[in-house]
Amino acid sequence: MEVKGFVHKYGDNVDTDVIIPARYLNTSNHKELAAHCMEDIDADFIKKVRQGDIMVAGFNFGCGSSREHAPIAIKEAGIDCVIAKTFARIFYRNSINIGLPILECAEASEKIKTGDEVSINFDSGAIKNITKNESYQALPFPDFIKDIMGKGGLLRSLK
Repeated sequence: MEVKGFVHKYGDNVDTDVIIPARYLNTSNHKELAAHCMEDIDADFIKKVRQGDIMVAGFNFGCGSSREHAPIAIKEAGIDCVIAKTFARIFYRNSINIGLPILECAEASEKIKTGDEVSINFDSGAIKNITKNESYQALPFPDFIKDIMGKGGLLRSLK
């Protein structure tokens, strides 16, 4: 499985309250959650994001409250993969469960910039920065996670 898109980059310690502010958690409508994704850190994010884009961040992405609304909002907004130096563990698990691919790669996190075009091969973990003609290597997903991702999340993989 491969994805290719343009990058939206953020810094360290982006917490779930920033990804989807708590004032919008009174709905389980995924499109409504996506409409407010990242608005407290990037008011124009939802206007700029396109289906298939990539999100890149620094350390501890997804820290804070353990709500699955955060990866749902990101995925529904059109992001096909999040790359970070590290993820908060509960965000990592919630992302796998809802079928949002996420990769840890410090080099990619440091070198990729907003607006770069990036392709990602989930089978090999290869990340290519098409804009800068650079390559980075993340650990590929094990087969059971690829199976969950390929089926759109944990619940769908159990059917």
